Amino acid sequence: MRRVSTIAAALLFALVSGATAAGPTLKSLESQRRAAVLDLYALDSRIGAAQQRLSALQQHASALRTQQQLLRQQLSATRFTLTTSRQQLAENLRNLYKRGNVSALAVMLGARSLDEAVTQLDTLNAVADQSHKVVLVTMHAQVRLGTLRARLAAHRARIEADVAAAQDTVGTLTNARARRLAFIARLRTAERVKTAEIRAMEARVHAAQAKAAELTSAAAPPVLSAPAPRAASVVSGGRTITVSSTGYSLAGHTATGLPTGWGVVAVDPSVIPLGTKLTIPGYGEGVAADTGSAVRGDDIDLWFPTPAQARAWGRRTVTITLH
Repeated sequence: MRRVSTIAAALLFALVSGATAAGPTLKSLESQRRAAVLDLYALDSRIGAAQQRLSALQQHASALRTQQQLLRQQLSATRFTLTTSRQQLAENLRNLYKRGNVSALAVMLGARSLDEAVTQLDTLNAVADQSHKVVLVTMHAQVRLGTLRARLAAHRARIEADVAAAQDTVGTLTNARARRLAFIARLRTAERVKTAEIRAMEARVHAAQAKAAELTSAAAPPVLSAPAPRAASVVSGGRTITVSSTGYSLAGHTATGLPTGWGVVAVDPSVIPLGTKLTIPGYGEGVAADTGSAVRGDDIDLWFPTPAQARAWGRRTVTITLH
């Protein structure tokens, strides 16, 4: 039972190792999804802040429009006052023109009494003061009108630029959030696929386990014509055995039903039990997961992804460690 469990664990290790080489593991997918969720949280926080800023700017823009409306009313009232003052000034000038001489001496000489002379002089002074005031009001109104228009235009331009920038920021962050959500959805799909793959792997491991047990039971002792395996020596963490290794590169499945891949080693089950983990100098870690009619005694075959790599390995004698 312990040997069967070891074989199953070793075969599952081989399958998972092959799946890792072909794509991301379930653990890495979960780690990516967790990181993506944290990114999404950060994006949501930034979107919230950007939306608050945009809302504040829009409120400011609304207040500015109210100020514009009030300014238009004030300017309209100023223009009306200016028009009325000009009309009054024109009326006073017409009255003075109709009266003829308007000098102070003429007034004094033409007056029938002192009170009439004083009244007429006061009237002349009042008309002059009013004319001066109308001129000042006109000048101040024009200056104020130009200043307010310039300030309003500059302020409005700044607000519109800020609103546009805030809208761009919200749009950019919203698009980034949509992409992150799509990425998380893809990761979740990949996790479900990977979970299904792992379940399929487990099923294949059980089938491979049964096949390995069958092959091990059917393995005959080495024939007399085959070279006897070299003596193995025990080392820390396992035992070592010197074997003759050959590189090969064939796609498909092993004798146990597992797919071929890096780390798959073909062995003679009577010498190296199927499912045994192996450490092979120059190659790395492997698992005894295949058999072959030409693999007898102390021979092993090592799988390589390309024929060129297999030819580069060739046939060499190595001392491997069995775990």
